[in-house]
Amino acid sequence: MEFTELADYRIPPGVLTEWLPCAAEDDWREDPRPASYIHEAHLRRTSGVRYGGGRDSWLGTAFEVPGPLDTERFRRALQRWIDRHEPLRSHAHLDEEQSGGGLVRRTAPPGRVSVRPIRHDPADPDTIHEHLLGLFDDYTTPHLWPSYVFATLERTPDGDPDSAESAKDTDERFTVFFGADHSIIDGYSVVLVAHEISALYEEERTGRAADLFPVGSYIDFGAAERDESAHLDDDDEAVQIWRRTLTECGGEPPAFPLPIGARPAHATPQQRLSERWFDDDEASAFSACCRRAGTGFFAGVLACFGRATAELTGADRFRTVAPAHTRAGPIWAGSLGWFVGLRPIDLKLTDTTDFDTLAMRAGDELHRTRASARVPFARVGELLGVPIRPRFVVSYMDVRFVPMAAQWPEWNAQALRSRSFTHDVYVWINRTPEGVNMSARFPDNTVADKNVPSLLTRTRELMHEVAVGGPWIARPETAAVPPTGE
Repeated sequence: MEFTELADYRIPPGVLTEWLPCAAEDDWREDPRPASYIHEAHLRRTSGVRYGGGRDSWLGTAFEVPGPLDTERFRRALQRWIDRHEPLRSHAHLDEEQSGGGLVRRTAPPGRVSVRPIRHDPADPDTIHEHLLGLFDDYTTPHLWPSYVFATLERTPDGDPDSAESAKDTDERFTVFFGADHSIIDGYSVVLVAHEISALYEEERTGRAADLFPVGSYIDFGAAERDESAHLDDDDEAVQIWRRTLTECGGEPPAFPLPIGARPAHATPQQRLSERWFDDDEASAFSACCRRAGTGFFAGVLACFGRATAELTGADRFRTVAPAHTRAGPIWAGSLGWFVGLRPIDLKLTDTTDFDTLAMRAGDELHRTRASARVPFARVGELLGVPIRPRFVVSYMDVRFVPMAAQWPEWNAQALRSRSFTHDVYVWINRTPEGVNMSARFPDNTVADKNVPSLLTRTRELMHEVAVGGPWIARPETAAVPPTGE
């Protein structure tokens, strides 16, 4: 499944239907459970901001379902899915009337959220795309409920659902779109959506059991996380790891190792890039090389990033921030939520030009910093008195074993992310049944447009050299550009 923006998803002409969650005022109950650390930090960071209001942090998915859309059965499937995942029936917001902006939560019991369809006239792809962007921007704010929205698109060759040509379409199918604010969903949650909604819809249509396994509530997870993190102090290993990183990086998390241009005076949408780096056979070959080096796939990826950095900048260290999931236990495996911790990576690049050595070092570094990923980084920031806001992130996910992952190409399933307006660099490396996809976002200026793809291209070349079994083709290490994030 490719992770990219809505603009890169193929949208045919057709009829768009919005599916809007709604609940009566009397259906809500006061809920004393707190938000997770990352959720509350997100609410405070986006409160009152001029651009986005949190709307530049939504995630989502698009996928196709075979057959004509049965609106009543699809509506019931969505309502059952909302019942399944409590964060979709709960809302936490900052109460401005309380001192310090205290957090208030309300939750609706299962069965109290309904879904109302709004069907639009036939439209062309550009009109549908703009409508979807507006729909997601309107609904995916963490400060209002619902902070998510669904849409379906019934495609028609000429945009007219009643035309004779449409009736002859033998490959009838419709597309499902889903977008949600990051506070209730993460990258792994996104890849579960297509299977779960499709399975529930199929059960409504045919009676065939969806067989979805039980899941826990992210709200319970967040409450337990707060209890466990309340006892952290300055001597905790995670705090020490982050303190050292911030001290060595000038008080902020690591920056991209090449210049990315000046921060713009006004909010500007970021540039995006999405590429297939490996097919499945090439990914397996690279994985085998990592195992022979005594480490894992992500460590091998970091080794290649590090070697590319050394060649392009002459730097003696490669630094980044790597997300790690916090789904500790099977009850959280299929839950919707923001189960993400962060670990700073500091990879020494000197005294070797060998993949095996760098990969082993990267594996050791992932092991060394694992404690920092288990603790909410917002809590660590509280203890250090400095908000931890990543500037350069390299994320890795292996989603080959997600239920029905093999069907993603057939379903035209794609993970979506919102436009971003920040001055940072994010890179996502995802291993799927089809191979390895890379997607990235970075500032839209001539400096970043040259330097970010340059590092990514060289990293990809180094990974391919490893995969084919040969040594890295040595290139002179030169400081052609200063190793700085600006």
